[in-house]
Amino acid sequence: MTEKMRSEGLRCWFGKTPALKGVTLPIAEEKVTAIIGPSGCGKSTFVRCLNRMHELVPGARIEGQVLLDGADIYGSGIDPVRVRRRVGMVFQKPNPFPTMSIRDNVLAGLRLNHLPVEDDALERNLRKVALWDEVKDQLEKPGTSLSGGQQQRLCIARAVALEPEVLLMDEPCSALDPIATAKVEELIHELSERYTIVIVTHSMQQAARVSDMTGFMLMDPKTRAGELVEFDQTEQIFTNPRDKRTEDYISGRFG
Repeated sequence: MTEKMRSEGLRCWFGKTPALKGVTLPIAEEKVTAIIGPSGCGKSTFVRCLNRMHELVPGARIEGQVLLDGADIYGSGIDPVRVRRRVGMVFQKPNPFPTMSIRDNVLAGLRLNHLPVEDDALERNLRKVALWDEVKDQLEKPGTSLSGGQQQRLCIARAVALEPEVLLMDEPCSALDPIATAKVEELIHELSERYTIVIVTHSMQQAARVSDMTGFMLMDPKTRAGELVEFDQTEQIFTNPRDKRTEDYISGRFG
């Protein structure tokens, strides 16, 4: 598998509090990589480091490298805005812009980044997330008028409109019902044919369903920083993990 991204010895802090402890993890191109582990183990912090969102928190800092196509996104002279265009983000709770229509929500990123808005951009990106047929007659309605699952797909459409190379998803289904979750999972599968996807999920069943590779994280009991315990093909992680801590978590003995 071709490597699209890689964290190398990634450590980070919130002020003086350590949050990640030396995470080295490869991310394969046009595959789905899931990050699992109990609450507080640094999963969300890790993915926010992958597009420089961690540094938006006052007092946050990192050490180590995050490589995108072999270049360190934290290197000198690297524009974080351009990094976030190449590495898009979808959050846990659907967050359409409340004062914008469905149409303007999809096109917002393009306009904010002063990028050309092609004539077919709206329909093309809504079709990518299987939403066009559901909303094509109500494009001027507020994005917040949609159901939760539709709002999340609208946010994914907004993210992919910028044509990112990598799409980060931080527990994208945790606020959704089972039917909406199934639609988003199907969408993740389809998008992985064009995008490299990293998904944080608290659901081991979801990780098993949607991902090709899985990383299991735990909080170090001494430093309370998140560390990567094991990383492998998803099937291997769920059927024959190498580390007993992974086996205990997968089998429900802790976490």
